[in-house]
Amino acid sequence: MRLSEVVDTSRQVSETNARLEKIDRIATLLRRLQAHEVPLAVAYLSGDLPQGRIGIGPAKVRDAFPESAAIDPVLEVAEVEETFSRIASASGSGSATERAHLLRELLSRATRAEQEFISKLVMGELRQGALQGVMVEAVAKATEVPASAVRRALMFAGNLSEVAHTARLNGAEGLSSFSIELFRPVQPMLAQPANELADALLRMKTAALEYKLDGARVQIHRVGDDVRVYTRRLNDVTSAVPELVERVRALPAREIVLDGEALSFRPDGRPHPFQVTMRRFGRKQDVARMREELPITTSFFDCLYLEGEDLVDRPTLERFAAMEAVLPADLVITRRLTGNQQDAEDFLKAALAAGHEGIMAKALDAPYAAGRRGQAWLKLKPTHTLDLVVLAAEWGSGRRRGWLSNLHLGARDPVSGGFVMLGKTFKGLDDQTLAWQTKRLQELEVATDAYTVYVRPELVAEIAFDGVQESPRYPAGLTLRFARLMRYRPDKRAADADTIDAVRKLHLGIG
Repeated sequence: MRLSEVVDTSRQVSETNARLEKIDRIATLLRRLQAHEVPLAVAYLSGDLPQGRIGIGPAKVRDAFPESAAIDPVLEVAEVEETFSRIASASGSGSATERAHLLRELLSRATRAEQEFISKLVMGELRQGALQGVMVEAVAKATEVPASAVRRALMFAGNLSEVAHTARLNGAEGLSSFSIELFRPVQPMLAQPANELADALLRMKTAALEYKLDGARVQIHRVGDDVRVYTRRLNDVTSAVPELVERVRALPAREIVLDGEALSFRPDGRPHPFQVTMRRFGRKQDVARMREELPITTSFFDCLYLEGEDLVDRPTLERFAAMEAVLPADLVITRRLTGNQQDAEDFLKAALAAGHEGIMAKALDAPYAAGRRGQAWLKLKPTHTLDLVVLAAEWGSGRRRGWLSNLHLGARDPVSGGFVMLGKTFKGLDDQTLAWQTKRLQELEVATDAYTVYVRPELVAEIAFDGVQESPRYPAGLTLRFARLMRYRPDKRAADADTIDAVRKLHLGIG
């Protein structure tokens, strides 16, 4: 398979908003491929490298980008994948130079379209609208199996490339062989946001309400004395959190799979921000010291497997009962079953007062639908908004090519009189907004480079976000979580924008 085939399909997918057309384009490509080529095409079109991170950052990619390009496509996907593997495996003295050389050599043999595709794939910036839901449907259509069978297999495998390969070779029968396996983490079940608590109760009648914790999602597997801890992305972090291992090892269950949230607390009993808890993960050294400085605990809210029984398809209440039968109360999430509006409001207030993000509302009869955002789990939390100033914008790619898309956002600094950058967002922008802001920002342009237009700080935007977290990438050491544009505020001047002091207060939970 030529890489150009994947690149052309990626372009076609990015140029349409129609979900069914995206699915059809991808399925058409997958049908043409040999079975061993399917996993790579699925990974690349999903914007993923099978090797994960390969040790090359954006600056190195830009340095390796050649001035010229091949006229005709000659690269095969197999040789591209081999090069990625060689880059990922480079280590020791001179490895950075070797990785850059390998990438430069690969790019020198690629067409301009292939060069751009490879560069974005390496940087993790390949956004073409082929999200997992689209890819699942495309795999199902290409292999003529039910999409539900693909989703279920993906839940257990955690890897769509592997599922696609099996579906191509053995169809629905092959997919049926996937099931929960101890020490093979499953994709976590996800929640949809709900606008109002009343809306959630209306849908569910009686719901299981739980505190929504701003911690690190963990899935813990145990067989005998062997306990392993996995992250939301299914990475094994067992060595970094020995206290979690000890607590699960002490349970009166020989075989169990638990789903929960790990977090650390301040001396006053309130939870630390998410990024503080995350300091405990990925640590291979100084674990004992970190455990002393930043102890971590967990609250479990689901049980997927217990003593030889797969509980994934059991209703929520049955999974709760199984979990509570073997867990002490201090390891179980704070929960309340109710259909009463006032009772639910009181529960939400209690969660916020305790320093948590909000609450979850869960349907009592739902199975564990791993990897999916459905209506069985709803999250309710207050949304913050700030009026910020646009400092720059980056040119879009794919369907947004030709429009200024990714906004650089800044808060007003009353001391210096300038603006402090807090992060970027490309979310919340429809076509009309993209067209308008492209014209307006070019009118405000003061400088530009190949990717970015820098502007006079005059345009005010109302930005919604879920919270403030520490980040060394930005001047104030802070950034916004899940920022998205609500609307522009032409009625406001830059001098009316919110200050960096207001952002710091939000971060500290003041006011």
